[in-house]
Amino acid sequence: MTPEPPEDLGRPHQPTGADHLPPESERDERPIPEGFSPRPDPQTVPTSQFTANVDPADPVAAGSEPTTDSARTGNRRHAGADRPSLFAHHPLRILGLLFVLFGLVVIVGGYLWLNSEANPSGPKGAQVIAVVPKGAGLSSFAGTLQKDGVIGSSLAFRIWISVHGDPGVLAGSYAFNKNESFGTIKNVLAKGPNVFDLEVLPGFTVSEVATRLGQFPGHDGTTFKVLATGGSLHSSWQPAGVTSLDGLLGTGSYRLLPGETDTQLLNQMIDRFNSQANSANLPARAGALGLTPYEAITLASIVEKEGVIQKNLGPVARVILNRLAKKMPLQMDSTVLYSEGRDGGPVTSQDLKLQTPYNTYLHSGLTPTPVCFPAPAALEAALSPPVGTWLYFVVVESDGTEAFADTYAQQLANEAVAAQRGLG
Repeated sequence: MTPEPPEDLGRPHQPTGADHLPPESERDERPIPEGFSPRPDPQTVPTSQFTANVDPADPVAAGSEPTTDSARTGNRRHAGADRPSLFAHHPLRILGLLFVLFGLVVIVGGYLWLNSEANPSGPKGAQVIAVVPKGAGLSSFAGTLQKDGVIGSSLAFRIWISVHGDPGVLAGSYAFNKNESFGTIKNVLAKGPNVFDLEVLPGFTVSEVATRLGQFPGHDGTTFKVLATGGSLHSSWQPAGVTSLDGLLGTGSYRLLPGETDTQLLNQMIDRFNSQANSANLPARAGALGLTPYEAITLASIVEKEGVIQKNLGPVARVILNRLAKKMPLQMDSTVLYSEGRDGGPVTSQDLKLQTPYNTYLHSGLTPTPVCFPAPAALEAALSPPVGTWLYFVVVESDGTEAFADTYAQQLANEAVAAQRGLG
């Protein structure tokens, strides 16, 4: 039977002046209660009078972790040696940190990408004409700009515009350069279309083209007319002493580009007519008719004005050539109107008395210069007129069809028909 422990066992020792240690022999012989280690020597372990039996292999029970670190002393841990990481038991914190880092990468990368698209490096590229159809918006036009190579990314352009303001897009044509900055593109769009089409119709004169051209931004009709009639620009078909380019400019459509001068435009028109005349083999075929190239062009211009529609052109040319052969005045209303600066309308008896070299009622032969720009069809008709003996013609159908006559009596009969139809 194990004796009960003393009553004061486990209580702190209360030393007094009379206290003294029992003889060592008595201490050795005193029974030690079961479950307790020997009483510690108060001279060496003053903190307790006993120590519970613990398994030194159990770090929890022993109150310390086993270690082989020589820097550690006793059971005291080295400061922060085995402290767990801040994120060791918090995976959501790790995910949150990764998400933040990813967001920063996206934001910075997106900004750099957008800036590089909005301000491309390198010089401007070739000029591109982009067309905005009616009803189209900026979104679809951005796709057109990307397709035409003006910008690298339509998405970047739309994002940039959403930040810097939508200037709106008007239908029409715009000129840009490849590798253009978004800021420049926005400024161009804000001003509206900057590319226009100028139509030079068959039968137009220099004055009429100048009036139409003056309606477009960047062009002045007066400047154009001075250039076209002053002699500073010259066509290879002009004879000496002639300064006007009337009749010597090619018909058709011309694209007016930003910054293009009237001189550049006129040179294009001259080149186009030269191409048309050369394709018609003008010098050789005019010579076969006994005409100079310039006279053939003048003939074609009168044919253009008097014939109006395709089927009349050849017979009208033949009438003119027949009258020239007979030394008869041409008596063409269009020549009188040209001298008055008019295009169409009635010719009065007073008009017929005008003393001008363009009044073919008073003067024989061709006019001094062409009276309009002839279309290639009119030039072809003048160079290859059909065979006939006609000397007169008059419009007898509402569609412009003309009746041709060999004699004045036949002409009067045709004029009566025209009057009955309200065409006189």
